[in-house]
Amino acid sequence: MMASASAKEPFSMQVSPAMSFAPANLVIRTSLEPDADNRVMEVIAESSEFYRSSSIPLEGDRAPRTVTFEFRSLPSGEYDVTAVVIGTDGQQRALARSRVRVIESGASR
Repeated sequence: MMASASAKEPFSMQVSPAMSFAPANLVIRTSLEPDADNRVMEVIAESSEFYRSSSIPLEGDRAPRTVTFEFRSLPSGEYDVTAVVIGTDGQQRALARSRVRVIESGASR
């Protein structure tokens, strides 16, 4: 019998651009090693005045290694961007965080 990999699989996230003018389009690219226990990935962009989230089902070890999310027209603010992988037991298996800044522009006033 083969031993399985650890419960915490390698997980990373890249958010671009790190700084932009409002209204901003953020591209969030996640990289995750496929694992039979991975069921859902959720990405959240949150500032003091704005919240947006998106989630997709993962097909365990058949899930793609790279998943890209796009959040369009974000207003100005400091955003905490979080990506979470949820397992078959409903518990968090992996977490990645980043911070981005959307600057108010003359066009967004």
